[in-house]
Amino acid sequence: MIFMLAGTSDARELAVRLQDKGHSLIATVVTESAASSLKEANISHHIGRLHALQMVELCQKLGCNKIVDASHPFAEEASKEAISASNILNIPYIRYERRNEQYDHPLISAVDTYEEAALLAKQKGGTIMLTTGSKTLATFTKHLLGDERIRLLARMLPNKENMEKCDALGVVQKDIIAIQGPFSKQLNAALYEQYGVTLMVTKESGKVGSVDEKIEAALDLNIEIILIKRPQIAYGEVYATFEGVEQAIQQLGGNKQ
Repeated sequence: MIFMLAGTSDARELAVRLQDKGHSLIATVVTESAASSLKEANISHHIGRLHALQMVELCQKLGCNKIVDASHPFAEEASKEAISASNILNIPYIRYERRNEQYDHPLISAVDTYEEAALLAKQKGGTIMLTTGSKTLATFTKHLLGDERIRLLARMLPNKENMEKCDALGVVQKDIIAIQGPFSKQLNAALYEQYGVTLMVTKESGKVGSVDEKIEAALDLNIEIILIKRPQIAYGEVYATFEGVEQAIQQLGGNKQ
């Protein structure tokens, strides 16, 4: 059986594809929302964050002999825990990661960390739209809220936890854009224009993460962009296509039911 870290739309597609080709697997996700799409596809799944030893325990219980890590490019800790689990179990670790798009434009400033992004945004000021999710919202509110030169807009998933986090950190209701993607280029542009955005902050998530649409819409409107680069992790072999993952599994002996 394959132990798979999922949670993104392309990870779900990969899970469905592997199962359709006769591979047994269990997919792990963090939220009920992510689990619902797996349920629809009849994919066995586990809900909740797991550290390495919990992954080891689950793999041993289910007889998993491979780990496929198809987690989000910015799910750094999850990937590190999966790598650790594979080392403890002495089983193969296969990384699937959506392709990284290359951007080179005078309006785009690339940084390595959220802290750098927040400090650069503070320096630039204006109406700033965050499209980086709620996980690191505190990093931006710490530096940007209370500055009279700045209006901070938080665009994030419309769930209770995110709204409570915004409230706790001082992001007022009129500055919360609670919406779930994917977003077209046209919708991104409409939101930028509606709120008078002068700076957009995003992550280097890749094309499947709708980064292209966010960036292209911003550039068309002459809006500055701060792009947070992907974390650098020693994954070993990384595959950017489903076919690459399938071939790697086959080379390791397959995993048919």
